[in-house]
Amino acid sequence: MSNIRQMIASELTGLRAIRHDLHRHPELSFQEKRTSGVVQRELGAMGVKFKAGLGGGTGVLGYLPATDPANASRKAVGLRADMDALPIVEQTGKPYASQSSGVMHACGHDGHTTILLGAARILSKLPRPRPVAFVFQPAEEGGGGADVMCKEGALAGDAGGGFGQPVEIMFGLHGWPTVEVGHVATKPGPLLAATDDFNVTIKGVQSHGAYPHYGSDPILATAHVITALQSIASRNVSPLDSVVCTVGAVHAGTANNIIPQEVQFIGTIRTLRAETRTLAKRRFFEVVESAARSLGCSAHIDWHEGYPVTHNDPDATERFFSVARAALGGDRVDRTEHATMGGEDFSYYGQRVPACFFFLGLKPRNADSCPTLHQPDFDFNDDALPVGIELMCRLATTE
Repeated sequence: MSNIRQMIASELTGLRAIRHDLHRHPELSFQEKRTSGVVQRELGAMGVKFKAGLGGGTGVLGYLPATDPANASRKAVGLRADMDALPIVEQTGKPYASQSSGVMHACGHDGHTTILLGAARILSKLPRPRPVAFVFQPAEEGGGGADVMCKEGALAGDAGGGFGQPVEIMFGLHGWPTVEVGHVATKPGPLLAATDDFNVTIKGVQSHGAYPHYGSDPILATAHVITALQSIASRNVSPLDSVVCTVGAVHAGTANNIIPQEVQFIGTIRTLRAETRTLAKRRFFEVVESAARSLGCSAHIDWHEGYPVTHNDPDATERFFSVARAALGGDRVDRTEHATMGGEDFSYYGQRVPACFFFLGLKPRNADSCPTLHQPDFDFNDDALPVGIELMCRLATTE
């Protein structure tokens, strides 16, 4: 392990080329056929055995046994990368910018996949005290690919539909634009929020815009509903707790002089505690239905339960901190003060085994800021690749 950085440095040129190739050819959730093919090609070239076709068809599970046969039956360390892109028109101007119209890697999953391939390449040449499972999953961006992978047995080993020994502990990362490159950050407990989405239809009675008294105005009702929904955060949840209720789109009407029959709006609710999640859902239904009814309208709510809270196991997180501080130095390892209200389907792994998810710094040194996640000018910082690879390797090999 003493020369691990030299080993990584010798591979960086090729790994950057892989990252740029993946960035040039992004694929949406559950459509990652080419990306899956690249992963399979690279694992095969380095002699890492793998099982493909998981997670709805594009997921790949790589596996390296322990190097000491006496440890062959030990449970594995799991390392995860997500592979999908987003429906965003790229505006980076990079020479390797997306060639797929309206699709781009605006969340850095091209970097995550490259890091895990790099870790597999290095770990295939190192002593391994226990087996290592490499989980390349589809559809993190709203598709719940991690949930599908888990239900298909990706962590369960040969006997449960996976590959090799069952996974005992899990680690994953996400490139983070507000953390400086060379640094990492995380915290025990809740790190990312539960993500529940809603689609609401408010129905009234259509009428002429000049004669509103002949109808029931669903636009007026919707305006009151959206305003009232903010009372969940301001009046129903402790100021020391966290809840976000965001309406992201409202669709209504066809003309300036017609009060329409119905209005549709969509949005999301984010919470960090199971109790708050339950409360927010209950109050959402009460507020929407009551406010609509008070103005002569009715409400139909289509509720979509999303990802659970990404909850870092305390022991797994302390293991991460110990490994990261030894590798990078304490001044480059930060304990995140607050959870973020973004969501992550890495949470499904943490429901099954102790897990730790951490943020990998992307912000260029001495920069005040850089494009952030889901923005059209975002690009993964290649300078973060060696840090991510080294930590994945050390997490897999440190007892």
